Amino acid sequence: MHSEECEGLGQNVTFFYAQSKKNISAQWKSIDFVVVGLGVPVCILIILANLMVMVAIILNRRFHFPIYYLLGNMAAADLFAGISYLNLIFHTGPWTIGLSQQQWLVRGALIEMSLTASVVNLLAVALERHQTVFTMQLHSTMSNRRVVLLIVAIWALAIVMGLVPTMGWNCVCQLEQCSTVAPLYSRSFLVFWALLNLLTFSIMVAIYTRIFVYVRRKSQNMALSSVQDTNGDTLVGLMKTVSMILGAFVICWTPGLVILLLDGLKCTECQVLKYEKYCLVVAECNSLVNPIIYSCRDKDMRTTFKRILCFLCRRGREREDDPSNIQCDTLKRECLLTDKYSDKYNNAL
Repeated sequence: MHSEECEGLGQNVTFFYAQSKKNISAQWKSIDFVVVGLGVPVCILIILANLMVMVAIILNRRFHFPIYYLLGNMAAADLFAGISYLNLIFHTGPWTIGLSQQQWLVRGALIEMSLTASVVNLLAVALERHQTVFTMQLHSTMSNRRVVLLIVAIWALAIVMGLVPTMGWNCVCQLEQCSTVAPLYSRSFLVFWALLNLLTFSIMVAIYTRIFVYVRRKSQNMALSSVQDTNGDTLVGLMKTVSMILGAFVICWTPGLVILLLDGLKCTECQVLKYEKYCLVVAECNSLVNPIIYSCRDKDMRTTFKRILCFLCRRGREREDDPSNIQCDTLKRECLLTDKYSDKYNNAL
């Protein structure tokens, strides 16, 4: 499309914010301080927590199964989400004024890629758990090749979704279609993206509800003594985990998706700008909740975490020796006891 036919081509970001009547000020406001003050610590926690999960899965051979590969990929997606959010935080508020169109679109593309990858990973884990629970297996029989192909497909989809607005589905040349929450995005794209994620959410709810009902029926109608202890523990633990997953997903994702959908539908009475940044922070927390739910409830994962911390603590003690290392020694002794117990357990098996 020629420049004379595209009024927004070459315009800076402030032009689109003015078109969408979204206030952008060179002065810092209280809401900007809240976003930065809350966002930066949460992003750091997201990056560290998910990095810990990835390292634990790599180091511990007990986690070399399809479900843990998917959880590791989800941790990678959530880590990428933390980095994307951190990039967003340092390019928001008054900093937005200095962005070009491409920089603004890239900023949004990173968020879309990370969120899409996280959501699709959750769906993949749901499908894997559905298969294993209904076949009464602890681990899926999926080959490593299929797992790798699935992971590649997840990231390919995430990249495509992130590049869609950058490649043309925006409002640069259709100013009347510009949204309010994301002034360079077309309202039609926001509706599409929100509905797609809500559809994924509905599918996950259906899958986990089916698993929950099945596990509950099996627990009532079948004596757990007829099932191996490991599987019995998994069935009971799965019921609790499912409830936590559903609750965390609804709390963290639904508000933001609803805001985007209402903005895409041009709801002028909904005051979407009043709640958008709070919804973004809540959605950001989902990337921190995921490793807690999927990993910290696993005893082997917690043991691996302790070993990693012990290693880091020993490295720190080599560099500096002071009274604060008493805590390190306590953690080290706990790790040694844990290793000893794990060796006895493995020999017993």
